[in-house]
Amino acid sequence: MAERCAGFIIIALGESIVVIGATFAELPWTLETVGAFMSAFIGSLAMWWIYFHKGAEAGTELISRSSEPGRLARLAYTYLHMPIVAGIIVSAVADELVLKHPGGHSSPGTVLSAIGGPLLFLVGTILFKHTIRGFLQLSHGVGIIALGILAWFAGGLSPLWLSIATAAIMIIVAAWESISLRSGASESRSEASSA
Repeated sequence: MAERCAGFIIIALGESIVVIGATFAELPWTLETVGAFMSAFIGSLAMWWIYFHKGAEAGTELISRSSEPGRLARLAYTYLHMPIVAGIIVSAVADELVLKHPGGHSSPGTVLSAIGGPLLFLVGTILFKHTIRGFLQLSHGVGIIALGILAWFAGGLSPLWLSIATAAIMIIVAAWESISLRSGASESRSEASSA
C-alpha cells in the first residue's frame, strides 16, 4: 500500500510538471515566464523532497512492524494522502495561472491556489509523518505559519513573486527537515555507540 501511494504521488507530481511544461511551451520566453517556470518546477521539486525524504520509507517500515497494519495503512495512506494529493493538484493550478499571467497584482484565485496548494500539502504531510513517526515536524509547522503570514501580503505581490515566495518556503521546509532528521540520526547513533 505504501509503495502504491508513493507511486500515486510521483504520478501527481509528474502530471503537474507536464502541465507546467506544456503551458510554458506555448508562451514567449520572457524573463517573467522563465522565472515563473523555474519557480513552479522548484516548488514541485520541493514537494517531492518533502514527501520522499525519509517519510515514504519510514511509513513502509512502520506498517511492516505494526500490530494493526490495516488500521494504520487506512489512516496514513487513505485519509491523510487526500490533502497531499489535493495540494499537488491545487499547486499545479496555481502554477498554470502564474505562467499565463506572471505580472500585475495577484487575483484572489491566484492567491487562493498559490497559498492553498502548498498549505494543503504541508498539512497532509505533517499529519502523515506524525502518524508514522509519532511527532510533529517543526519545519512543517513553521512552513504552515509562514504560508499563513504570506497570505496577508499576497494580494499586493505579483503572481510571479507570490510563486517565488511559496517555492522558497517549501524549499526551506524541505532543507530544514532534511538537516534536522540527519542531525537526529547522528545523535541517536552516537548515543547507541556510547551505551
